[in-house]
Amino acid sequence: MTPVRHPYLDHPSPIPFAHRGGAADGIENTAAAFRRAAALGFRYFETDVHTTADGRLVAFHDTTLDRVTDLRGRISELPWSEVSRARVGGGEPLPLFEDLLAEFPDARWNVDMKAEPALHPLINLIARTDSWDRVCVGSFSEARVARAHRLAGPRLATSYGVRGVLGLRLRSFGVPVPVRGGAVCAQVPPEQSGVRVVDERFVRTAHARGLQVHVWTINDADRMRALLDLGVDGIMTDQLETLRSVFVERGVWH
Repeated sequence: MTPVRHPYLDHPSPIPFAHRGGAADGIENTAAAFRRAAALGFRYFETDVHTTADGRLVAFHDTTLDRVTDLRGRISELPWSEVSRARVGGGEPLPLFEDLLAEFPDARWNVDMKAEPALHPLINLIARTDSWDRVCVGSFSEARVARAHRLAGPRLATSYGVRGVLGLRLRSFGVPVPVRGGAVCAQVPPEQSGVRVVDERFVRTAHARGLQVHVWTINDADRMRALLDLGVDGIMTDQLETLRSVFVERGVWH
């Protein structure tokens, strides 16, 4: 395992992440989901953020309410007074990310900025609540996460976006492409578009650069075991009990 480069990663590796609080039960990214994850012993939570039309930072994955709530519409076009009426799975409200930070003071959050308008509100919230050691910011957009790092400096933990992961993968094959400095981890799928991303070469290259490797979203016990055998530093899952059981089996549940 790679040495810890940021207090966010100060946990015995590998790290178990509750993806969206554990999305398998249909109440993803709700306070109820994160409460259930906490009750199971998870302390690392993955979530996503969007901003409402009036600038409130909501923990939610999709750009619209349509898929998992009883309302419709784009979050960015609705005020919080409307978004707060939506219910996930028929009964759970959407939480503000600030409220989640307050309710789970011992949790650490992996936060995917889904859209550009979330960038400044998220950085401002982290600063205002002094949550630098509790939040790692990522995005598919390398430019967006690079801007977050420039705004906040090294006190903010960031992961690579797609371009950074591609650069790291090419470097694992000996191609000397530049990759952004300042990231503390690479958070990746095991494969993308039928091409394998995570193998021994990738993990070794990331560790040589001082980066942890966190893999998403793994719901099968055998795949979890195979990734742990490769030496990955974290696994994100919807199936909380399955990941917990595998970690207990391996003696790495803390």
